[in-house]
Amino acid sequence: MSKKILVAYFSAGGRTAKLAALVAEAVGGDLFEIRPETPYTRADLNWMNRNSRSIVEMMTPGMRPPVTSHVEDMSQYDVIFLGFPVWCETVPTIVQTFLEGYDLSGKKIITFATSGGGGMGHSEREVSASAPGAEVVRGRLLNGRQTAGGIREWAVPMAE
Repeated sequence: MSKKILVAYFSAGGRTAKLAALVAEAVGGDLFEIRPETPYTRADLNWMNRNSRSIVEMMTPGMRPPVTSHVEDMSQYDVIFLGFPVWCETVPTIVQTFLEGYDLSGKKIITFATSGGGGMGHSEREVSASAPGAEVVRGRLLNGRQTAGGIREWAVPMAE
C-alpha cells in the first residue's frame, strides 16, 4: 500500500484499543492513541448517571475535553482510520478535540466504532463537522468477536 496511514483511536475501556491495533496491523498503519488530559474513571463513564463526566461532555454543545497526545506530523498521512466507542449515538467529544487540532483537508477519514448496543448514530456527521475539507467515510461498527482476517478484508480495500 503506497498511502501513508494513521490509525487514531480513543478507547475508554480497552475494547476499541484492541480493534485499533488489529486495523493498524492489517493496513500497515501507524497506531496513535487519543489520550485525555484527565483519564476517565468508571464513574465518569456511567451513562446511567446524567451527571457523569461523559454524559455532561456529550450534552454540552461545544465541549472539547483536552488531550495530552498529539500527532507530530499529521501532514505525512493520506488516510486516517478513526476508532472510538459510540457515546450518546455519536463520536465522543474528545475525538472532536483531536480532529479540530489539525488541518485534515484532503485526507480520507474512515471511521470505525464499538457500541454497547446501538449503531454509529450520527458520528459521521460530527466527524465531518470537526474535519472540514476531509473526505469522511462511514466505516464499520466492530462489535462482537472480530478476527484479524475479517478486519483485513474490510480495512485494506477501504484504505485504497
